[in-house]
Amino acid sequence: MATITLTINGEKRTVNVESDTSLLWVLREHLGLTGTKYSCGKSYCGACTVHLDGVPIRSCTTPVSVAEKRTITTIEGLSTNGDHPLQKAWVEEQVAQCGYCQSGQIMQAAALLASNKKPSREEIINQMSGVLCRCGTYMRILKAIERAAKEI
Repeated sequence: MATITLTINGEKRTVNVESDTSLLWVLREHLGLTGTKYSCGKSYCGACTVHLDGVPIRSCTTPVSVAEKRTITTIEGLSTNGDHPLQKAWVEEQVAQCGYCQSGQIMQAAALLASNKKPSREEIINQMSGVLCRCGTYMRILKAIERAAKEI
C-alpha cells in the first residue's frame, strides 16, 4: 500500500491504495465520486473520462500513481452547481437517454471548449469520436456542444 495525495476538484485528498490501482476505482470506491462511470475497463468507450491537468484521460486504465501531484477534475468538479454551459446545453438539447456515457461525453467536450472556444463541427466530431454512446445520441451531443460553445 502507498499513501497517495491527490488534488481532485480543487481539494487535496489522501488515499492508501496500491499505486497501480486505477484512478477510476480510487475516485469511485475510495472517494465516493461516482459521477465518473466504469464501462469497458480498457479505454475504448470513454465513459470514465476525467481531466488530468486539463487533458481528458481514461481513468479506468490510468494508475492512481500517475495522478499524484497533478490536478484531477471530475464531472463533480466541472461546476459546483451544475451550471456549466455544457451541462445546461445537455439538458436543453435533451441529450441523455440511458445517461451512462454522459459524464465522459461532457468531460471530453469540456476539454475541447477549454482549448477551442469556437470549434468547427468537424473539430467537435474529431474530439468526441473516442467517447461512445450506446443510445446513439450523437446528433444531440453535437448540438449541445455547439450550443455551449455560443455561451462560453
